[in-house]
Amino acid sequence: MPKQKIQEGRNWYVIHTNPGEEEIVAKNLMQRVENLGMEDKIFNILVPKEKKFKIKNGQRKTVEEKLYPSYVFVEMIVDDASWYVVRNTPRVTGFIGAGTTPIPVSQKEIELLKKKTSEETVQHKIDFRLGVLVKIINGPFRDFEGKVCEIDSEKGRLKILVNVFGRETPVEVDSLQVKKI
Repeated sequence: MPKQKIQEGRNWYVIHTNPGEEEIVAKNLMQRVENLGMEDKIFNILVPKEKKFKIKNGQRKTVEEKLYPSYVFVEMIVDDASWYVVRNTPRVTGFIGAGTTPIPVSQKEIELLKKKTSEETVQHKIDFRLGVLVKIINGPFRDFEGKVCEIDSEKGRLKILVNVFGRETPVEVDSLQVKKI
């Protein structure tokens, strides 16, 4: 199989930022591109995010999480001027690459990344099977242990048989509220 030829000119690159400052870097870089008239060299800026479920205050919430914390993707043509604009944006610590030479991200990887970040619906990931022993880590039955007796993949819920007052009692919980023992 032939080596992938790096396309000259317009490519995607990854820049490293200070932790938690990806959005600020993206905004600052967009402003610098406009102010310095670099629209012909720096085209797109992307902070990849994915929608996930989290339990907050006992309720299931959909949140957006960064796929690559401390990294921002930039589509650009690298030359001395564009490199300087990106590299000297506040809170940018550098390009990902060898020394001062940025290495482009393959187009295939960018397509996969865009597909993953464009998904509107959040998928329930249930990593449990029937009969598995679990411990409830959140909610009114916290610290109870039991066996998974039913799985509702559509809603992301599990029915757990727990021992309450010497009797096995089915309890329905969110799949995020339990962990395997």
